[in-house]
Amino acid sequence: MNKKESIFSGAKHDIMAGLIVFLIALPLCLGIAQASQGQGVAPENQVPLFSGIVAGVIGGIIIGFFSKSTFSVSGPAAGLVAIVVGAMTELKAFDVFLCAVVLSGVFQFLLGVAKAGTFANFFPSSVIEGMLAGIGLTIIFKQLRDAVGYTEGRVGMFDGERGMDPNLLTGLMDNIHWGAVTITLVCLGILILWTTKPFRKLQMVPAGLVVVVVGTLLNILFHRISGTMHLDDDYLVQLTVPTSASEFFAQFTFPDFNGFTNPLVWQYGLIIAVVASIETLLCIEATDKLDPLKRNTSGNKELIAQGIGNVTSGLIGGLPITSVIVRSSANINAGARTKMSTIIHGILLFGCVAAIPSILNMIPKSALAAILIFTGYRLARPAIFVHMYKVGRTEFIPFVVTAIAVALPFLGLLKGVGLGMVISIFYLLRANTRIPYYYKRIQAENQDVITLQLAQEVSFLNKGSIKKTLDSFPSGATVVIDATDSEYIDYDVLEEIREFYTIKAPSKGITVSLIGFRNEYRIPEGTSVRYLMDKLEHNEDARKWAGKHNKLLKELDV
Repeated sequence: MNKKESIFSGAKHDIMAGLIVFLIALPLCLGIAQASQGQGVAPENQVPLFSGIVAGVIGGIIIGFFSKSTFSVSGPAAGLVAIVVGAMTELKAFDVFLCAVVLSGVFQFLLGVAKAGTFANFFPSSVIEGMLAGIGLTIIFKQLRDAVGYTEGRVGMFDGERGMDPNLLTGLMDNIHWGAVTITLVCLGILILWTTKPFRKLQMVPAGLVVVVVGTLLNILFHRISGTMHLDDDYLVQLTVPTSASEFFAQFTFPDFNGFTNPLVWQYGLIIAVVASIETLLCIEATDKLDPLKRNTSGNKELIAQGIGNVTSGLIGGLPITSVIVRSSANINAGARTKMSTIIHGILLFGCVAAIPSILNMIPKSALAAILIFTGYRLARPAIFVHMYKVGRTEFIPFVVTAIAVALPFLGLLKGVGLGMVISIFYLLRANTRIPYYYKRIQAENQDVITLQLAQEVSFLNKGSIKKTLDSFPSGATVVIDATDSEYIDYDVLEEIREFYTIKAPSKGITVSLIGFRNEYRIPEGTSVRYLMDKLEHNEDARKWAGKHNKLLKELDV
């Protein structure tokens, strides 16, 4: 965003984008809260569904205000569900768990102040693109239940980090609701048509808003003309409808401050802070890549904003928060212009659950599933795979591995990204071992002279290849090892060269000249330079090569 540009400059676009993100975030907030229930916890101490809404509101308004990202949308995330379930199972009380949420925010704030946000700069583009594609595949897979209207055996919109778990589709084909399928297909058709040229004039109205309205109207129509096609409450958004202001505010939960004396609370606070920070930095990096203007968001400032948000969320009864790529990418696709769309989505979450929950409860989940399936497709569209393949194997393989690993049920986001990083580092290390020197043979009258010109940076990764090359020189050879252009040579490599010069070369009758090695390397200059140049006296290529080196020129008195 331009410094002179007002946060209200794109108000028309931001209001509509905020509305679309709100409609997507609402069921996600509820589903994640429902999936966060601990094992063996009394019902009165369980995670309330309202806590998901609280986290969404804080993520939109508070983090949206402090964040420097234009499009990032924060809220409760599926990646933290497994941690929340584990914490609730051990702590047995939601008000005690809220202390861990507060602590996680404090830790994140400190990480931001300590400039830990630059960690995101070490993630290769191929891994970020793979993460986006993997999330896209997972989104599509997890929305199939709602898309066909299968509600039996649900745990929530997200089941922890189960990814593309085939068990989620058990019984799917035998429990299809044709009303839900019809709404899903019609809504997907609208979303696809909205991207084509004939509908360009209508694109001023967000496709997501049209989808929600059409999906709701279709269900009303089904109710009037066909009882079998109509979707009842199980297939619709479900919110508690408070009858008074006091009943509404009674839904907020406050932390039991005695929880700060529990070591487990501090342990889970730290775990949440680390995982939430990594997920946030990854999502911020991915969101910046989706930004049409390719703006960069400070990871340090984002961690500070997330810390403030999580402290606030914990104090008023919300789940832990991270930046969420699903909502962020939907925000961009909906045409947002500034971060006001993020704040608007938070305001709408708060206002609508307080004022018109009964109207929101008319929206079919299948319509929202269509929006999420289309969003997932855009993240994992085939064109991205084709593009990465054309870039080359060193980019394509980490990309594909990350995408598949993120989508697998036994790995998930963090482990998938970690695996992609391992593959990328492997290719990086292999590339570094290939360019430690320039090898050249110069033909003399009696024999060839081998020159080994070291690269600008020679690290320990190059030790193996250099050692193999030195050992391969034939007996009686004449060798020049040139470090004139080297800025850095690793100690292990110097040891190999020193051993070759003092022990291996004399034992094989090899004549060695060492050129350009700094005094601090403590490697003696070769004493056979004049002898070497005598042999090259009548070779023009050798004279040109020698002319680049002051030591040779000085010794030859040129």
